[in-house]
Amino acid sequence: MAATDYKPLLPVKQPVPSDIEIAQSVEPVHISKIAEAVGLQPDEYDLYGTHKAKVKLSVRDRLAGNPDGKYVVVAGITPTPLGEGKSTTTIGLCQALGAYLKKKVLTCVRQPSQGPTFGIKGGAAGGGYSQVIPMEEMNLHLTGDIHAITAANNLLAAAIDVRMFHEGNQTDEALFNRLCPADKQGKRKFASVMSRRLAKLGIDKTDPEELTSEERREFARLDIDPASITWRRVIDTNDRFLRSITVGQGPEEKGATRSTGFDITVSSEIMAVLALATDLADMRERLGRMVVGNDTKGRPVTADDLGVGGALTVLMKDAILPTLMQTLEQTPVLVHAGPFANIAHGNSSVVADQIGLKLVGEDGFVVTEAGFGADIGMEKFMNIKCRASGLTPDCVVLVATVRALKMHGGGPPVVAGTPLHHDYTTENVPLVTDGCCNLARHIENARKYGVPVVVAINRFASDTDAELHAIKEAALAAGASDAVICAHHGLGGAGAV
Repeated sequence: MAATDYKPLLPVKQPVPSDIEIAQSVEPVHISKIAEAVGLQPDEYDLYGTHKAKVKLSVRDRLAGNPDGKYVVVAGITPTPLGEGKSTTTIGLCQALGAYLKKKVLTCVRQPSQGPTFGIKGGAAGGGYSQVIPMEEMNLHLTGDIHAITAANNLLAAAIDVRMFHEGNQTDEALFNRLCPADKQGKRKFASVMSRRLAKLGIDKTDPEELTSEERREFARLDIDPASITWRRVIDTNDRFLRSITVGQGPEEKGATRSTGFDITVSSEIMAVLALATDLADMRERLGRMVVGNDTKGRPVTADDLGVGGALTVLMKDAILPTLMQTLEQTPVLVHAGPFANIAHGNSSVVADQIGLKLVGEDGFVVTEAGFGADIGMEKFMNIKCRASGLTPDCVVLVATVRALKMHGGGPPVVAGTPLHHDYTTENVPLVTDGCCNLARHIENARKYGVPVVVAINRFASDTDAELHAIKEAALAAGASDAVICAHHGLGGAGAV
């Protein structure tokens, strides 16, 4: 069949209704049906209601001997502040592969932060007739992973301040007695987590009573330099009035005030750890190694020095499991992790991709999305995520739009919340052509990794055929394997076949 022979499976409307109207017009199937279709056994996932499930890492172990499927990463040219439809293209491509071409396919995307969801940008479930559903559940609490990160991050922040408080108000002996209290028989022992601190200090003694007074002091006092602390509190809301705060103003804190602040939860290092960890044990090690600041001698202080690495892992034990969802056209999606690319590596989790590649098998496809522009998200995907996972992509899909290329060609600024200038809504082929240098550089960068590039030209209603074909010619001239004009926003998977 030719691509034009595929009719949309959904009753599409023109003009395209709002995202939420489309999402709520389609009733999701029970998630167990999606799980069964993708090859999960009943004991390999836990239901979270009827439309979401947590996938256990044991499926990866069961399928360890199976060949991986094809690995495709979706990236984008440098976007406008409005976004160019990278998530929408990711979903549309997967719907085309699964619902129309009948290939085994699994989509891997990040969990949206509530900050952008309630801001100008909106959610991250795709758009139009290429969405993950239930869209509202994906964009809000989902299965609580981001809340777990918030709790773990702020536990560590509290541990830093309370440790400095106690060290500032107690003797060395009192601190040591708090860390290694005697039991009813008068015996002391080190907690297992303390072995990491002892090893770091070069102390090989296993009996607390054998420590010299100097060793007791070194063990008990972290001597954190308040000016060196990099660990801040987090909240998953754009609350600008919490960016800078002063802590320790209560009368019982005895003047132990310092300036700090809140970041958004997805910028927590714990989110980056979640996305790169390969299993619970690996996550435990990564959490324990996180550096929160330096001591007064300039040596790094870690979460394990504070003795909370295990506690952080307990809070995060369910968060390491990817969440199974579905698209509007009933293809499977794994939603997991959500680090921003401007502060971390901007990609969904390693474990979701690993599980997906085993589930789809040799003839199937895993399509994963890299955040922001290709020069941030895709390059961090290659340089950080793939090095951590050992996986190698088979193809880069690069999303481009007429709107963005006009901006790069010298068009007026594109400002969120402000109507677009008429240059963006009327034909201007020279402006598009002038901006294609941005597209060409992204193609060049991707090809340096030895990976073929297919450009997905995401068509908007105001785009003209002349503008779209100008992009296609420029993409092929720059070395893309192909460039395809896509209409998945308005037609679903049929528009991306």
